[in-house]
Amino acid sequence: MSLLAVTPAVQRRITATLFTAQSLFSAATIAAFTMTPIVAAAITGSEALAGVPSTVLMLGRAAASYPLGWLMDKTGRRVGLSVGFFIGVLGLLASTIAVQYGSFLVLCIGSILIGMGRAASEQTRFAAADAYEPSARARAIGTVVFAGTIGAIGGPLLVGPASALMGGAGYNPDAGPYAFSTLILLLALGLLIIFLRPDPKDIAAQLDAEDARVNHKTVVDTGERGLRVLWPILRRDMVMLSLVAMVIGQLVMSLIMVITPLHMRHYDHSNDAIAWVIAAHNLGMFGLSNFTGWLIDRLGRIPMILVGGIVLVIASAMTPLSPTFTVLATALFLLGLGWNFAFIAASSLLSDALEPHERGRIQGVSETMVALAAGLSSLGTGGAFALGGIVAVAAVGLAFSLVLIVVAFWYNRSQSLVGAGKSTGD
Repeated sequence: MSLLAVTPAVQRRITATLFTAQSLFSAATIAAFTMTPIVAAAITGSEALAGVPSTVLMLGRAAASYPLGWLMDKTGRRVGLSVGFFIGVLGLLASTIAVQYGSFLVLCIGSILIGMGRAASEQTRFAAADAYEPSARARAIGTVVFAGTIGAIGGPLLVGPASALMGGAGYNPDAGPYAFSTLILLLALGLLIIFLRPDPKDIAAQLDAEDARVNHKTVVDTGERGLRVLWPILRRDMVMLSLVAMVIGQLVMSLIMVITPLHMRHYDHSNDAIAWVIAAHNLGMFGLSNFTGWLIDRLGRIPMILVGGIVLVIASAMTPLSPTFTVLATALFLLGLGWNFAFIAASSLLSDALEPHERGRIQGVSETMVALAAGLSSLGTGGAFALGGIVAVAAVGLAFSLVLIVVAFWYNRSQSLVGAGKSTGD
């Protein structure tokens, strides 16, 4: 492979492309799925089935994460991401048809395809990290994670105008958000195909080769790509820690966040109050991501995973203290912030711990695990709430957060001992 001109301008263009594509994907899917429980209940005539499309979406995300990661290892980030986004386009188009013609089966198929597309979109942060040296990877990841803020704000704003335009054209107004989201995602796909050049995977290989040359390291690509070679990679200390941090962070965040609106409804909070609490949570999740990335590059990956665990402990302990708006808004903001710290730090750590030819597959495995954690916690939080209210839910979240702190502390201490041993040996 000929040497690439990896200039700051190239890195900025790749980051901007991935940021824009992720922003568009987030806005499109949030706009569409704002309506999904409503249209599912309307099509089936049963509120009990309103959550089924969202559940199968998560299953589609979990199922597609590894295959798309394998494809990225095989062909590069641009092809893998483009295939995923195209599948998402097909899912939104199918959902548009399903809503227009009242087919619950097609709606579920569309949801699965959208979930598969999301499996690709969640890996845009890793593609951004590939374009940078280790010292700047967390900032690149933080920038792309911040794109979720654009979607959280822009997605719901699209629903009203899209519904009005679709209704004015003589179609089912509820199909409007899906139709407009299809066009938005097509735009994101076009941006990836045109501007994601050179491929971040090729940049990563060149940067890692330069790092190996300077630091006298040996990088060996055996060419093996099968499932049987995954376990030795997953067993590496830093890979294991990053997976634990992402899974526990996602589990705790989803566990408490999903049930908070119902908890607030029990105390007669208005819909506006509930919406503002969730807005505070989204701000914590995405709003400070650029600062988080900078902080992680300055302080280190494992220390920030520890900080994320501590913030999750505070949020879990604070949530059941009082049902007042101020306390819940603060607790949910901290819940999102703790997730943000752990998620970005763990994503950066995972990129650092893998060779370029391994990243797609292992990062795909991590996305599968995160999706399953989100699904299981969303499924289980209702049972915990029914048994012991918000106190029981928060207790489970607190317990998992403490596990994260213990694991991160242990790995941090192990790394310190290894570093001290090397220094003594030298």
